[in-house]
Amino acid sequence: MSLYRERAVVLRTYKLGEADRIVVLLSAGHGKVRAVAKGARRTKSRLGARLEPLSHVDVLLYEGRSELGVVSQAELVDPWPGLRADLSRLSQGLAMAEAAEHVAQEGDESTSEPLYRMLVGALRELVDRPAPLVAACFYWKLLALDGAQPVLSQCASCGAGPPGTELVAFDISQGGALCRGCRRGLAVSPAALEVVTWALSGRLGRALQVPSGPLATEVSHLATVSLEAHLDRRLRALHLLEVD
Repeated sequence: MSLYRERAVVLRTYKLGEADRIVVLLSAGHGKVRAVAKGARRTKSRLGARLEPLSHVDVLLYEGRSELGVVSQAELVDPWPGLRADLSRLSQGLAMAEAAEHVAQEGDESTSEPLYRMLVGALRELVDRPAPLVAACFYWKLLALDGAQPVLSQCASCGAGPPGTELVAFDISQGGALCRGCRRGLAVSPAALEVVTWALSGRLGRALQVPSGPLATEVSHLATVSLEAHLDRRLRALHLLEVD
């Protein structure tokens, strides 16, 4: 068995046997890692307390012959307790972790570091400066990282664009923004397209300055619908607070 150390975010955990826990980690160097934390569910386990979902940890792992590694040590880098004290922030953080888990690949070093840095940055922003569009901007950047960056400056279907042609709809399955003649998916405002452009073109700070209100709601809804369509699944954590 080989031994290695990684910085990682705990994406998810689930039970194994009577006392153990399987943790799913997003690591900087090894992508998605699944590992057993032995004895983590025991009441006095220090290891278990450090491997809660969304914890940012420095872990020492054994890599064996099976698909599962073994967590030998774990030290907290950022516990982010503020996330767990607020249900809205918690659901957003868990949804970002859930989305990252679906995109991340085990052993994939090509996207592991940027994805890890994106998630750490988004969680830190959610704790320190909880702007309305933190999660939405993460979703847009995640789409781009996963090869689905939307076309925003012209119609993704016919290529026509402003000023002669107005972009009035958005459908990620069609490639992005659409003109009136090609429209399908969701209606979209020019202001929302501009904010999405900020998030994806190096002006993230400007996008995060958008206050709560109809514009932030539109951009968030568009991001959620687009990411869920791309992943072909609902983000369960994002809908925790929904009431039927």
